[in-house]
Amino acid sequence: MIVLIGGEKGGSGKSCLAQNIAVFLTTECGASVIMVDCDPQRTTSDWIQARNNNPKLASINCVQLYGKIRNDLLSLEQHYDFVIVDCGGQDNLALRATMSVASHILMPLRPKRRDLKTVSHMDDIVATCKMINPKLHASFVITQCPNLPNQANRILEAKEICKTYDINVLDSITYSRNIYDDSEESGLSVLEIEPKGKAAAEIRAIACEMFQVDCAASLTALLKPSTSIAGHHSQINQNQSNHLRGQYGTQRPQEKRYAI
Repeated sequence: MIVLIGGEKGGSGKSCLAQNIAVFLTTECGASVIMVDCDPQRTTSDWIQARNNNPKLASINCVQLYGKIRNDLLSLEQHYDFVIVDCGGQDNLALRATMSVASHILMPLRPKRRDLKTVSHMDDIVATCKMINPKLHASFVITQCPNLPNQANRILEAKEICKTYDINVLDSITYSRNIYDDSEESGLSVLEIEPKGKAAAEIRAIACEMFQVDCAASLTALLKPSTSIAGHHSQINQNQSNHLRGQYGTQRPQEKRYAI
């Protein structure tokens, strides 16, 4: 399953969400996960590098891909339960290429006017990509919300604006918490720093709502039949892939790839 965390607005917490959802799927659902970093800022790649230097943490693989990455993602999907794609805050080729094959796209937005101005354009992009990929499930999620009670209306207004478009809006949100920044700097996730904390509950709620399950156990149960099938298809397609494409990625020199 290919899951895209992306959008046109930078600074809305895309990398943070991608990293924490990847840890949730790995540690609490027992899924095999690879992250794809499409952001030139290398936020997720740096986080993975810090994480994999700590032997106590569950290891997560990561590659950097840019440009026309559609076939690369389909190839990775044969080997992993989840391919989590972290795209930078802009409308680019990698974003649209991923949307053409993804099963889910999660678009974080802060409850701020400059973030909400991008909703219309993202709605147009999603509608266009659904013509090619009708299985795509798109959702907005409101992130970095203020904790003050008198700011609650801003969150509700942001959701209402998003609901005027033909894209799902998650009920789950994230609040502005220092633990998100603290965990990212050390290669950790909020689920590992405070498993029973409020931030960890937010991540679980977002992931479960996006995948339309009630808990991690339900998602794990859904993965069991597909895991063996994916492994079977992986063995069948491996020789075909090598024969048709040769060395991985050599047919697209305009794309850069680095394994972390």
